[in-house]
Amino acid sequence: MSQGTLPAVAFSHVSRHFGDVRAVDDVSLDIRDGEFFTMLGPSGSGKTTCLRLIAGFEQPTSGSIQLHGAEAAGLPPYERDVNTVFQDYALFPHMTVGENVAYGLMIKKVPRAEREKRAEAMLELVRLPGLARRRPAQLSGGQRQRVALARALVNQPRVLLLDEPLGALDLKLRQQMQIELKAIQQQVGITFVYVTHDQEEALTMSDRIAVFNHGTIEQLGAPSEVYEHPASAFVAGFVGISNIVRGAAAAAITGDEHAFAIRPEKIRMAEPGAPVPGDMFAAAGHIRDVVYLGMHTRYQVELDGGGELTVVAQNLDGGAVDARAAYGRPVRLLWPRQHTQRIG
Repeated sequence: MSQGTLPAVAFSHVSRHFGDVRAVDDVSLDIRDGEFFTMLGPSGSGKTTCLRLIAGFEQPTSGSIQLHGAEAAGLPPYERDVNTVFQDYALFPHMTVGENVAYGLMIKKVPRAEREKRAEAMLELVRLPGLARRRPAQLSGGQRQRVALARALVNQPRVLLLDEPLGALDLKLRQQMQIELKAIQQQVGITFVYVTHDQEEALTMSDRIAVFNHGTIEQLGAPSEVYEHPASAFVAGFVGISNIVRGAAAAAITGDEHAFAIRPEKIRMAEPGAPVPGDMFAAAGHIRDVVYLGMHTRYQVELDGGGELTVVAQNLDGGAVDARAAYGRPVRLLWPRQHTQRIG
């Protein structure tokens, strides 16, 4: 990843209000030059509005946005060195794939031979060589998404904005495209700003993640930092599955009523009388529910001290029959103290 002296995008106390609705509320952040940066959050959290502010489709109510050190206020979208890839692809159905990819070059009056050469190079980059003469209707959803990506990249923008671009794809293709998008970003070396509500996408592809909630950023950091050390109960619950234990139930485990979070995969189930090493927390309970999920099984354990914990165990042995037999079984739950994250 290239590192410029100036951030690719800089928000300084940016707000965008629609009447009484604070879609973006006093957001400050720097997006580094050449990084894969993801804005993650539920619907209405402000992430898409931030993307539209960078693109120039919206203007901030207050605050400043800079693109590579230059103030963006008042700049129309076509004067910003950014391009956007949308979820619905927005391809021209009457044009060939090659013409779609080269459209931005045609608007810039790049000569035909150069347009065709650059369009074919982009199609090779997104693994669609030889498809320049096809129409969008002749392509699969995944292929159309690649064409939209090629069209956005052919103009060589300094920042590429991606607004939930994989949302219309099926799960397997979406997972494949996550890997390919990251590989393409590393190959071209430009800044990708990616918007999604899918935490798996964010964890898979990002250099850093900003977790949005109610128009503000709850946490900003590397994927491992956001997942392993959530800064709030919202982040712990939104990014992956997390157990949040409060009050008397927390005190029964840690001796302190302050809320804590523990990830289900960090917890090990043992027999009721199993010893508790000094570097571990423990909780006794019984299995209330079991969900067999193929690669792993999810257990809901009702705790003797109040509350319940979700535990995820990889299915290294056994299977659905063993899972069903676990209903009602008393267990002792153990997990390393270092994975217990104090929150709130």
